[in-house]
Amino acid sequence: MLLRFLLSTVLWLAWPAWADTVWLNNGDRLSGEILLLDGGKLALKTKYAGRVLIDWKDIDTLRSDKPLMLRRVGLDSESSEGLQAAGPGLVTVVGSGNETVPLASISRLVPPRPLLKDRLWEGNLDAKLDLERNEDSTDEFKIKGNTRVEHGRWRHVLNGQLEHETKNDEEKEDNWELEYDLDRFFTDHWFWRTGYEQEEDQFENINRQRILGTGPGYRFWDDELGRLDLIGQVNRVRLDSPQGELAFDTWSLEWDYKRQLWGTRLEFYSTAELQVPQIDEIDYVFDSEAGLRYRLNDWARLSLLYELDQLRGLGNTYSEQRYLIGLGVGW
Repeated sequence: MLLRFLLSTVLWLAWPAWADTVWLNNGDRLSGEILLLDGGKLALKTKYAGRVLIDWKDIDTLRSDKPLMLRRVGLDSESSEGLQAAGPGLVTVVGSGNETVPLASISRLVPPRPLLKDRLWEGNLDAKLDLERNEDSTDEFKIKGNTRVEHGRWRHVLNGQLEHETKNDEEKEDNWELEYDLDRFFTDHWFWRTGYEQEEDQFENINRQRILGTGPGYRFWDDELGRLDLIGQVNRVRLDSPQGELAFDTWSLEWDYKRQLWGTRLEFYSTAELQVPQIDEIDYVFDSEAGLRYRLNDWARLSLLYELDQLRGLGNTYSEQRYLIGLGVGW
């Protein structure tokens, strides 16, 4: 009995002191951590039932001692130092001047993204391992990752992947690619991007590809729930093969989209780039991917990725599709 009491005490003390409280219209009270309000659902993380979703219309009032970003009628984004319980259907927004507002006027609540001093850092790393032991022995692994650091008016974006496959101890795939982009924001939406990309493949006719590009971009939004960027660039492409070298210019259009769903437990993302080379042999090159990441805990993800690469030239269209199911980490 004493051991159980001590364990309960330790667990209670370990529970965050800033636990939030939600009062429901039926008189019930729930304690935990507010994760997100979006789409009329409040996601609350509790120590006794995990993550629960509550209809916003069923909440009488609530309290939170941590900072939250709000979206209210007539206000796209508002910072608060916390929330205080008020009368039925009301809540007090704590800030430079406390203001009591109707719950019905609030359409979104999200904690501010963590900052490293004045920097914002986020990223993902997904991995797939496929081992087959039947008539043939095949080992395949693929790692994809991306990260971005934003500070002031600058943003650094790094993407990369590594793929390796052997069949009966004979190499079949061995390639990697790495891309670095540097963005300079002139307004909250407009920026200029300069980037470099390199790919190496030991089993393709073109065993090295290098791209240097620059051009304007527009950020439609980038917040705790997701982002959408659109970038146009002019690029210089250099291809190396055993037959020789080829260099040419291209025009490109790229998008980067991400959206948190289901109380931030599910993430949908999509990136794509369309390049139009300034040579007669190739009409266009289209590289795209779309995927879902399911949050297992604060850092682990279960990922499902679909990739489509397409090239059209000399009257023919060549397409390659790939699927990636695996585990990953996010931050």
